[in-house]
Amino acid sequence: MANSLVQFRIDDTSKIKAADICERLGIDLPTYMRMCISRLIQENGIPFSIKLEMKPENRAVAAMKAASRIAEENGISDMTRDEINIEIAKVRKQDSL
Repeated sequence: MANSLVQFRIDDTSKIKAADICERLGIDLPTYMRMCISRLIQENGIPFSIKLEMKPENRAVAAMKAASRIAEENGISDMTRDEINIEIAKVRKQDSL
């Protein structure tokens, strides 16, 4: 079977990002393009999604999001700093008794 050269233009940033993702998946960009074309033909459409796992969220960020959600659920998300400090002082006073 004869081979054909397929060329297209893409901006440098996109090419670098795509090549980086492919490298992290253990393939090169031309291999990925051949895979896409092969599957496109087999499925007669765009049939797949290949993604890297997203980096787990930082535990501190996750805790802050959870705290914000809880505050919203309890109707206290709009407390001022002074109101928060008063509440903290009350709890500390109760704990010291």
